[in-house]
Amino acid sequence: MEGILFVTDENNNKKYVQIDLEKYGEIWQDFYDGLTAELTKGEETFSLDEIVSELEKKGNLDKYV
Repeated sequence: MEGILFVTDENNNKKYVQIDLEKYGEIWQDFYDGLTAELTKGEETFSLDEIVSELEKKGNLDKYV
């Protein structure tokens, strides 16, 4: 496939892939976003209000506004 290069091991098993980002950059970004979401599933989340409140308590809010 043009713009996609599979890198194989000594047994010809596909191990890595190189992607032409000029050609497939938008698709790659969608894939990467999905992968990131999958890998962080189940992690603790915080609302924006919780983060702002915590920054205010620590006196750090001005650093980020």
